[in-house]
Amino acid sequence: MSPVFGFFAWSARQGSWLLAGGIFLGLLVPPLAAAMRDVVTPTVALLMTLVLLRVDPVQLLAHLRRPVMILALTGWTLLVSPLIAWTVVSALGPHGPLGAAVVIMATGCAATSSPAFARLVGLDGEIALVVALLSTLLVPFTAPPLALGLLGIDLSISMGALMGRLALVVLLPLLFSVVIRLLAGQARLHRVGPAVDGAVVWLVVLYGFGVMDGMLAEAMAAPLWVLGGVALAFAASAALNLTTALAFWPAGKRVALSAGLLSGNRNMALYLAVLPATTDHRILLFFALCQFPLFLSPLLLKPAYAALARPARS
Repeated sequence: MSPVFGFFAWSARQGSWLLAGGIFLGLLVPPLAAAMRDVVTPTVALLMTLVLLRVDPVQLLAHLRRPVMILALTGWTLLVSPLIAWTVVSALGPHGPLGAAVVIMATGCAATSSPAFARLVGLDGEIALVVALLSTLLVPFTAPPLALGLLGIDLSISMGALMGRLALVVLLPLLFSVVIRLLAGQARLHRVGPAVDGAVVWLVVLYGFGVMDGMLAEAMAAPLWVLGGVALAFAASAALNLTTALAFWPAGKRVALSAGLLSGNRNMALYLAVLPATTDHRILLFFALCQFPLFLSPLLLKPAYAALARPARS
């Protein structure tokens, strides 16, 4: 293995620490965050391309032989979760832009990095990959009608425009990954799989740098609002994770915990990449704050996942 591939494979093993360190480095070094701000969208596209390269067609077909489970997980992620979030926010708050942001968060697809996160914490990376892939491909058709139509949230963009932008950001990486797969071949991609996982980790870190642009200034100008937003982001992520895990517990612990991980970690990168600058600033800021639970969850939850996924002693 070349030194470069070795470095990326090592990065995959150290992903939890790299992600946790990266989000704080982007926050505390504003010039670094500012330098990466303009490459957020290309980074998201490249990240999605690499994740799609990790799709094992054999394993994918194996999971698709359980269509009811896959459809249930995908439907819960894209349709049931937003309705639950909307019901809770309507009844209990918060109201206004923060409440809208929480509901929009729940309409998002599973984070593109969820399969890599699942591997980092010892869960089912393949089922996470299948559901993350399907939810990513379907979110252009589910999120806009839910957010703009059924729930009536104003994002300063039409439903058709939002669907078009999301479809473009999703379908181009899919096309690139297919071309790369045809040129490289499945055997070669399998050999470099750990290095690809490491590259995914670094792309997530670079994306984290970019979305932290201006965050330190925001925290200094309105510390209580930012702290409250971080707390709300952690609470929303944990609630989606726990609710989903409990709903799918009868399917088995590993499936349930993987489903919870998928539901709790949503791809806010897509929204940050496609929403116009005229969208309410507080909604966009909350999406950036959602990166804290996303980046820290592999480190914070790994011991809990390890204990819960451990087979019971007879």
